[in-house]
Amino acid sequence: MKNLSRLLFAMLLVLGYSNVNAQDENNPWQITIGVNAVDAYPSGDGAPFSETIFSKYFDVDNYNILPSLSSISVSKYVGDGFSFGVTGSLNKIDSWGEDSNGEAIAVDDLSYYGVDGTIKYSIGQALDWNTFEPFLGVGGGYTWVDEIGAGTLNGTLGFNVWFSENVGFTVQSAYKHAFEDYLQTHFQHTAGISIKFGGTDTDGDGIYDKDDACPDVPGLEAFNGCPDSDGDGIEDSKDDCPNTAGPAEFNGCPDSDGDGVADKDDDCPSVAGLKALAGCPDADGDGVTDGDDACPNTAGPAANKGCPWPDGDGDGVLDKDDKCPDVKGTVANNGCPEVSEEIQKTLNEYAKTILFDLGKSTIKSQSESVLKDIIEILNEYPTAKFTVEGHTDSTGSEKLNQSLSEARALSVKEYLVANGVDEFRLSALGYGEAKPIDTNKTRAGRANNRRVEINLAK
Repeated sequence: MKNLSRLLFAMLLVLGYSNVNAQDENNPWQITIGVNAVDAYPSGDGAPFSETIFSKYFDVDNYNILPSLSSISVSKYVGDGFSFGVTGSLNKIDSWGEDSNGEAIAVDDLSYYGVDGTIKYSIGQALDWNTFEPFLGVGGGYTWVDEIGAGTLNGTLGFNVWFSENVGFTVQSAYKHAFEDYLQTHFQHTAGISIKFGGTDTDGDGIYDKDDACPDVPGLEAFNGCPDSDGDGIEDSKDDCPNTAGPAEFNGCPDSDGDGVADKDDDCPSVAGLKALAGCPDADGDGVTDGDDACPNTAGPAANKGCPWPDGDGDGVLDKDDKCPDVKGTVANNGCPEVSEEIQKTLNEYAKTILFDLGKSTIKSQSESVLKDIIEILNEYPTAKFTVEGHTDSTGSEKLNQSLSEARALSVKEYLVANGVDEFRLSALGYGEAKPIDTNKTRAGRANNRRVEINLAK
């Protein structure tokens, strides 16, 4: 009864372990049911690396075998090729060790019980072998031989041969080194049928969650469990239009007008157009879509809404560049008229007739008529800049003449500005008696030197 209790304890431990942790990978659990053979003939002193320890390893006649199912193990894959398992086994021992002459020591049907835990590493998985899967293991356990029990340190070597994804055949051999002298170090060989299970398929699409790229949404095997909602052969995650069928060329999006621009990127999806214009047409080829082109049949720049720039005054300078769009001018002068020598001469003829009060800068009222003519000429050249120059004769001191010429030039400038000429087009300079145009020795000559000139600024 005591031995039966030990066996039940071992089996409960194994079955209890099988319910630990959640099943979260493809078939993470493996259960193996089979037979075991206990080989109590590791020769020598039982040390793990003694020279003769494997001398009778393949001598099957020395094996203790119980002709029934005598071993059960459960293991769980924990990742990176490693798994942890627990094994319970029982056997009957007819011979245990050898005497000094190398002869087997017969015993009277001793009972054998073992509970072992093992960490295994799958060499087959590391090499990506799916059918033949060799493995290595290390672990420990507790073994009873009749009434004698002791802990053991175990080393395991074995392999699985898988007939299908879930069913296979397992063979392994464990070296069990006892920690107590009263328990013989020995081998335990095991062979049995293995079943893998525990895979989950949350979305029920027939693809295990571990291999399912979309485990919560039913999908297709061709797309690793991910869906293709519109059935266009492109999985939803890579389909820019997952609910509308379209060709792979456009990442699953349609092109209704056949212009080579997918509808989602086509600003004019129902009318064939140009890729460069986001699928919209351009009848006049000016680079402005017809919908935005104020002149869809006449080419023009985008800056002018697709219409050609006007030249209102017909001087060859477009209005957008014409600083005088309402007055015909020259290209060289940005569409504005240029001041000719003749006009310059006329200005100065008028300016010379401007009269001032004697020794002062105040303009006499009779000069208003000529000033009006000057203003009309200046306004005909709205972009031209002029300098109002004041000059005197040599009568009086040079200092006084300089001051008077400056004041008279400024007075004329102020009059012109007050009557509509842009202030920024005019400057005023006084030259005093420095630039005579006639002799100062005669009354007539001095009269000529007392003058105002309006010259084109340089």
